[in-house]
Amino acid sequence: MSISPHPIMADVTMARSTDRIALPAPRRESGFSLERALSERRSVREFSKAALTQEEVSQILWAAQGVTSRDGLRTAPSAGALYPLELYLVAGNVQNLDPGIYKYVPAGHLLIKIMAGDQRRKLAAASLGQDSVANAAAVLVFTAVERRTTHKYGNRGVRYIHIEVGHASQNVFLEATALGLGAVVVGAFEDDRLRETLKLPEGEAPLYLMPLGRP
Repeated sequence: MSISPHPIMADVTMARSTDRIALPAPRRESGFSLERALSERRSVREFSKAALTQEEVSQILWAAQGVTSRDGLRTAPSAGALYPLELYLVAGNVQNLDPGIYKYVPAGHLLIKIMAGDQRRKLAAASLGQDSVANAAAVLVFTAVERRTTHKYGNRGVRYIHIEVGHASQNVFLEATALGLGAVVVGAFEDDRLRETLKLPEGEAPLYLMPLGRP
């Protein structure tokens, strides 16, 4: 069976133009060194009520899964370049972005609206009531379509996916640090409840949440 490494493009084709949101172009350079980001990176669980900007959200999403070459390679490595990860933005307090659930499309660097309305409280309830999820300006949710990797690597592919999400989340941590933002990793949640909140399609499993905001 052939599995396309970029099935997300079907979502782009099917999405209404009003549900597609072009993101600001990510910058590729800054005056904040990688060494400083590594030194200052910390898990942040308490956030102010200040909003994130679209530019900040764009940079964070690009750091997590952005395309960095003409042949579709991304910021985080993936076994066999099969890219099983999907990335969602649960926005609650982002300038010029309505509250809702959005899916990030690396090819094109854009968002597709999945659901309208502030879903942070529902997401927090699915995450065992963690305040960092409810109070963050936005929450990233990493999911995975395991068959993209396991069709080539078998059960070993599941391990590769778990390694991959660690690569991507560290990218988010370091970019957030460079932007003066806070982030934390949340792995405690009820899978089925989170699937229902995000309306995940069959075969797509939640892996990781990352609340984001201003410390």
